[in-house]
Order: sequence, then structure tokens, then C-alpha cells
Amino acid sequence: MRILMLSWEYPPHVVGGLGQHVADLAPALARMGVEVHLVTPLRRGGAERSDDGRLHVHRVPADTSGATDILGETWRTGGALAAYVQGLIASEGPFELIHNHDWLTAVAAREIKLRNRMPLVATVHATERGRGRGSLSGQQSHMINDIEWGLTFEAWRVIACSEYMREEIRAFFNTPDDKIDIIPNGVSQTLFSELEGVDLSEFKSRYALPQEKIVFYVGRLVYEKGIDTLIRSVPSVLAHVPEAKFIIAGRGPELDAMRDLVRSMHLEHKVLLPGFISMEDRDRLFKVADCAVFPSLYEPFGIVALEAMAARVPVVVSEVGGLKEVVKHGVTGITIYPGDAQSCAWGITHTLQHPEWAQMRVENALMDVRTIFNWDVIAGQTVDVYRRVIEERSHTDW
Repeated sequence: MRILMLSWEYPPHVVGGLGQHVADLAPALARMGVEVHLVTPLRRGGAERSDDGRLHVHRVPADTSGATDILGETWRTGGALAAYVQGLIASEGPFELIHNHDWLTAVAAREIKLRNRMPLVATVHATERGRGRGSLSGQQSHMINDIEWGLTFEAWRVIACSEYMREEIRAFFNTPDDKIDIIPNGVSQTLFSELEGVDLSEFKSRYALPQEKIVFYVGRLVYEKGIDTLIRSVPSVLAHVPEAKFIIAGRGPELDAMRDLVRSMHLEHKVLLPGFISMEDRDRLFKVADCAVFPSLYEPFGIVALEAMAARVPVVVSEVGGLKEVVKHGVTGITIYPGDAQSCAWGITHTLQHPEWAQMRVENALMDVRTIFNWDVIAGQTVDVYRRVIEERSHTDW
């Protein structure tokens, strides 16, 4: 099986969950014997072409000439990606299908599909309307929504990462239910293996005192992640657990506003917003954390919660979107009401005050990571979708 995969993100260019998803899925598919040619814009480094067994990564220089916003950049770069793929097909032969991830490369996916009569599988990781909590604001949002609708319309099959995401796709784009497959995101079981048994006390001292208990968030600092809810929960947590220390890592448009909020609440000694941190420091912080909290207002899935589970950190997450499907309240974590600072404070406080219960949830969560959110299992489910599409395509003239 020989497939073409399109993604706006791929290491070293990873912004969010989409990039991490593709970074793990592509090699897992290659391990299953699928020949994967992943085409992505050349951003933030990386070789223009790299080959690792059955995984071939092609990084195409982005075309930003004349682009004034993300729409213009994706449109022009999409043309460059499509042109590159045509040359690749001419020199190395055709593909059996295209697997496109989200709207950013949808322009290229549509052009390649129609020019080559190649079936298209589309994974929708999030929606513009969902990020806007059901509404669209401004011309750009409406245009992104239109591109997302076009992607689901053109796709032979649509993959959603959760039941919640499937409902969004059905409601927002009128996609038939029997056209949608649910395949969850996953996490590498060996992600934190090299840190097992390592003394990280010196590393922890950069962020907290030896006696402090670290409450950790990492991710984009954008409105839908609910960071202000987390910060507003801090006084209530400190009233019960004065040794708590909050580390809120990541960058985004809300960073300065959240730093201002911390200062206005006089919490600078207990809440640290370091901005961008390396992946290595992120992994170490997971290992020294006593609780990981993700208080999102909107979250189609939430890979970072899986990463915390794999790191054996007790998790507290909003009961929203795909998070409530990943984390079972009282079993693999604690779920809280979205946008409710008191609920958030309760979840964190309960976790810190009852480490024996938290440890029970950690062990249950690790079992789910190994049996459900395993990338080899997920790759197998994805291959099943590919086989169905290829089989159905073989019986039609298009």
C-alpha cells in the first residue's frame, strides 16, 4: 500500500496536537508495512527530503509571497505542495489514496484529488466553529469554515478523533454519519521511559522549592484552553494546599494577559508562566509534577492529557469535548466543569490531598494508554479505513 499524506505540521515544526498526531501516526503506519510519503511545508528546519524505511518525508518551501494572512499563506503554499506532488507522481509513480490532515492543506488535497482521480481520506482535528464555541466571527472564520466543509465534502471517508468531534462534523457540515470513522489520538508508551529512575530534584529546583507540589499545564495559551480559569482557581487551592506551585508553560496570544492577571491577583510567587519550553523540559516537568491540569473550554481530543497519563501524572481535565471521553471521572482522572474556577480548584485540591487515590487513577490511566491509545493499534485502525477506500475505489470509474 502506497499513500500520500499531507500535513501543515511535522517535526521540527510542531505547534499543537495536529503536528504531534502526524509525527506519531506516520511512522506507526510505516511499521505496519505502508509506504508513506508525507508532504509538508518546510518551516523551522528539517531536510527537504528524508527517508526512513517506508516513511518518506518531503518538505516543500512555503510560498508566502504576497500573503497577508494565514489564508493567503495556505492558499499559495497549497499550490506549491500540489505542484510538488505532481512532480513526485511523475517521477516515482502514483499513490493509492491521499490522507489529508485538517484545513490548512485542504487546497492542495483537493487539487491533487481531482487532477489524479485519487480518493481522499480527511482527518478533522478541530473546527473553526468549534473553536468559536459554535459561532463564526469575521470573514476569515467564515472562509476557514467553508474550506473545512469543502474538505469533508470532497473526502471519501472522514476520520474524527472522538465521538464529540463526529457530532461537530455532522452538525456543522451535514456530513453523513456513515461517512465518518472514529479513531482516537494516541501517545507513545516509551515517551518518558528514559526518565524513569532519573533524579530530577536539581531540575525541579529551577521551578519550585523542594517541598512544593507542582501543578502543571502545558499547551497553547489561547482563549479556548481556559487558562484564566486555572489562574482564578489558585487562591482556593492555596487555602487548602499552601505548598502548591503552578507552572503554566506555553506561548500564544493570551500570554501577556495571563501574566497581567497573575500580577493583579498578587500570585507571582506561586504562579510561573515561563513561555516556551523545550520538549525535553516539558517531559521533565511532567515527571516532577504532582498534578497536570487542562481546563479547556473547547477540546476535540486533547493529546496533552494522554501525554500526562503516559508520564504517570494524575490528571484534572474539563468535562468537555473529547477530554471527557479520554478521562473517566474517578477512574483515570478527575473531570471538572469548564470555565468554573471553584470546580477546578476542587479537582486540583482533591488530587494533591489524596495521593493514594490519585495513584490508583494513574495506574488505570496507564492501562488505557497501553491498550486503547496505542499508536500501533491506531495505525491498524487507520489501515482498515485505507483498505476500505481502496477497495471501494476499485469498483468505480469515478
